[in-house]
Amino acid sequence: MVSPRIRLGKLEVDVLRFEQAVLAIEALVDAAEGGAVFTPNVDHVVQAENDPAFADAYARVSLSLADGAPIVWASRLLGRPLPERIAGSDLVLPVLELAGRRSWRVAFLGATPAVAERAAAIARERFGTQVVSVASPMVNVADEAQLADIAASLALARPHLVLMALGAPKQELLIDRIRDRIRPAVCLAIGAGLDFIAGSVRRAPLLLRKAGLEWAFRLGQEPRRMWRRYLVRDPVFALIVGRMLLAERRR
Repeated sequence: MVSPRIRLGKLEVDVLRFEQAVLAIEALVDAAEGGAVFTPNVDHVVQAENDPAFADAYARVSLSLADGAPIVWASRLLGRPLPERIAGSDLVLPVLELAGRRSWRVAFLGATPAVAERAAAIARERFGTQVVSVASPMVNVADEAQLADIAASLALARPHLVLMALGAPKQELLIDRIRDRIRPAVCLAIGAGLDFIAGSVRRAPLLLRKAGLEWAFRLGQEPRRMWRRYLVRDPVFALIVGRMLLAERRR
């Protein structure tokens, strides 16, 4: 499935609805050529401004799905509207259910060992998903020997899908650096997705998610870890969108 894309800062985002995104992931797996699925949010757009490796990983991504209401709002301001938010956390369960129906082999990489094993047990019990590999390494994406070991271990498990829960930009950089070594696996960057499945981290109530305030809920849950991201770094997103709006008016 080929979809149009819009640009936000240095990243591009596919213009897809949620159901289309799930079908596109299924098509990637069926094509058996490998691939990468990222879910850009405000923080990704901001980080890509000053991280060339992160921006390059996005330039090579197979699917880029709008995770974050501000991404959708910004697209509307720019006159190239995305149809809806496609949160990575909302994708995980439908993808695992699809994997169970299609008898796909799935690998989990990331989170803590207890969380990852709990998420794997839930996926097996609820959907019959074949979770064939669970690992929670402390990843250093600059360590080529470690990347080779991770890639070799995944290749041995022969997954159709790899769900990577390491947080940005680490998970995207790792996917970009090993994806060719683990073909035909399709890698999904899912952030806190395994924590949400296992119940170790609560998601924001639906009303807050629809209002675009999931970030405030996360900040309230983990203020020490999240305050710098949400209160210092991410407001730069408004400047990026403003710069794009100014450029559009000049044209």
